[in-house]
Amino acid sequence: MSEQNQGNGSIEQREKAPKFNEGASAAPSFSWKRLLSKKWVFPATYIAAAAIILTLMWVYQGAGTKKMAEETTNLTGAVPSGQTVTDTVHNPDALAVNAAPESMQWPVKDASEALPNKFFYDVSGSGEAKQAAIVEYEGTFTPHAGIDLAREDNQTFDVVAALSGKVTAVEKHPLVGNLVEITHANGLVTVYQSLADVAVAKDADVKQGEVIAKAGRNELEKDEGVHVHFEVRQNGISVNPEQFIVAR
Repeated sequence: MSEQNQGNGSIEQREKAPKFNEGASAAPSFSWKRLLSKKWVFPATYIAAAAIILTLMWVYQGAGTKKMAEETTNLTGAVPSGQTVTDTVHNPDALAVNAAPESMQWPVKDASEALPNKFFYDVSGSGEAKQAAIVEYEGTFTPHAGIDLAREDNQTFDVVAALSGKVTAVEKHPLVGNLVEITHANGLVTVYQSLADVAVAKDADVKQGEVIAKAGRNELEKDEGVHVHFEVRQNGISVNPEQFIVAR
């Protein structure tokens, strides 16, 4: 009887053991369910995951941008801001980007060789000055739109570009004679009339001081003899050249 009880006891113990184990394993499951049942769990998990993803994206993007910048610099030879590079190998005449702009000069090599003999018509000038700046041709009186330069001995002389630029017109006009127009980077346009022996062609690039022609004669100002008529135009309007030239 005791053996039977012992046997039954061992059977009961074996049956109770699994129940005890099941209870132990159910406790954590019940705890997770209770945790997941909380309303704040999913939003908090989502925010944490999003923060991790964004952090990884920023790190990856920063590394990629840095690498791309290095590769672009190597391929294009880009120069950091604030630095200036002059390519003296492929372009010996290249100027630094931050070089000082040119100052306009008179359209003659030697400023003392050819002097102004007719000035720009200035509406604010004196009556005498305005009268002297009138051009008369066949009974028609026209305000002088530029400055004429000539030598005292009425001989020809070299006419040069007052500023560096591009030749935008080369013409022969029945009244003003041979004409050269140069457009400059600052938006100004210089015009040279009454020329002889023009030495430049349209679309040519010229440097300041480069000879573009010789002084000659024209029909409109034939009484002036050998001279060069020099104009400066701003936004298509003739302006006084003297306001752009610091000194002779």
